[in-house]
Amino acid sequence: MGPAHLLSQSFRSSRGAELRRPSERWSNQPQQNRRKLLRDWLISPQTQPVRPSDHRDVQPLDRPQSQKESVNVISFEDLALVEPLRRALKQEGYAEPTPIQAQAIPQLLAGRDLLGIAQTGTGKTAAFALPILQRLAADKAAVTRRKSARVLVLAPTRELALQIMESFQAYGRHLGRRAAVIFGGVGQHPQVAAMARGVDILVATPGRLLDLIGQGHVLLDGVETLVLDEADRMLDMGFIHDVKKICAMAANRRQTLLFSATMPPDIARLAAGILRDPVRVEVTPPATTVERTRQGVVFVERGDKRDLLCAVLTDPALARVLVFTRTKHTANRVAEQLARSGFAAEAIHGNKSQNARQRALEAFRAGKVRVLVATDIAARGIDVDGITHVVNYELPNVPETYVHRIGRTARAGADGAAISLCDGEERAYLRDIERLIGQKVPVIDRRALRAADPHRRAA
Repeated sequence: MGPAHLLSQSFRSSRGAELRRPSERWSNQPQQNRRKLLRDWLISPQTQPVRPSDHRDVQPLDRPQSQKESVNVISFEDLALVEPLRRALKQEGYAEPTPIQAQAIPQLLAGRDLLGIAQTGTGKTAAFALPILQRLAADKAAVTRRKSARVLVLAPTRELALQIMESFQAYGRHLGRRAAVIFGGVGQHPQVAAMARGVDILVATPGRLLDLIGQGHVLLDGVETLVLDEADRMLDMGFIHDVKKICAMAANRRQTLLFSATMPPDIARLAAGILRDPVRVEVTPPATTVERTRQGVVFVERGDKRDLLCAVLTDPALARVLVFTRTKHTANRVAEQLARSGFAAEAIHGNKSQNARQRALEAFRAGKVRVLVATDIAARGIDVDGITHVVNYELPNVPETYVHRIGRTARAGADGAAISLCDGEERAYLRDIERLIGQKVPVIDRRALRAADPHRRAA
């Protein structure tokens, strides 16, 4: 059996079978074989079997109508989208709808409320933006009042808000709709000026939106469609009460959409309170990992993590890497260490200015920066195709966050890999993650990673 098969054959994942750790075989491999095995893992990530999690989510609705069945849609023409939208999609290079788009768009065009459970990278922004734009274009007689918006989209971070805004602009380029985006960390005067005439679409983060509402610059009584995007992340960031206030201010007669990658009890209760007879669209099981992402964990002392990360990055297979830390301070230190070691790296977190964050993100997207080190909150708005690897420099203490992190890779049908560096204090976090995702994360022997560093002297 060749070495490329050794790692994948080291596991048995059938029901009731014991999972064998790869470390049982690593120690018997010569150094050159360990290096080859590691490279096979880095370059050719393979899907790990996923078993249903033992975790049971609270159902937010008594009898939600499920749209989990397959939908036979070949192209966007089958979704009855108007010609200006189809033309914009063609210009964006979209050939056919993703599963969530195929399931959600007909329901939203019909005016239904919707509960969408979808991992990141599934195309959910287009799933709600396209029908919203079509419904706005169809109602030509509607008048947008001063300081008000017909559509309100709430997002947890300014990066995600900007990304959603760009998507609306791209899809609606031939429709002539007015849109604005509101978020904190920048001056409010341009945002106030944009809202003075009123807009068709407003994308906002909860905190700044409430500030402007309190100052009398924004009115919500004309909202016809309300979208809560990445609701579980808004919960993690402490926005749940702000979101409830905003929902109460919006018009009672409205269409409401809620999207979440996971369904914790608080989000389930929120959905039950704001959605009316919703259709439920679920394209992947709640709280499972992205199926095309290969996962691995390395047990390492905390003080050795930076050197080990540098050793891993010597392999060119890690072409575009997103590294996660829990704190802003650690993100800065890791990025500085990587830069001193000769790697093109930038950090992105909440203490960076908006312009600095956008510059770092654009450099990462353009390939000028190979490694982006980010905190979870800052990374929430990152929408970059082609991320080959995610590295959890620090494991998250909230297991659902792991799902969000590794969803940054394996986008648009590509394979991806996620490597976690776990120290002794984080082993409890790893157990929580494995319990949530319903599988063991395979162990990579750190000696193979150290062997990948060509500059390391032999013992």
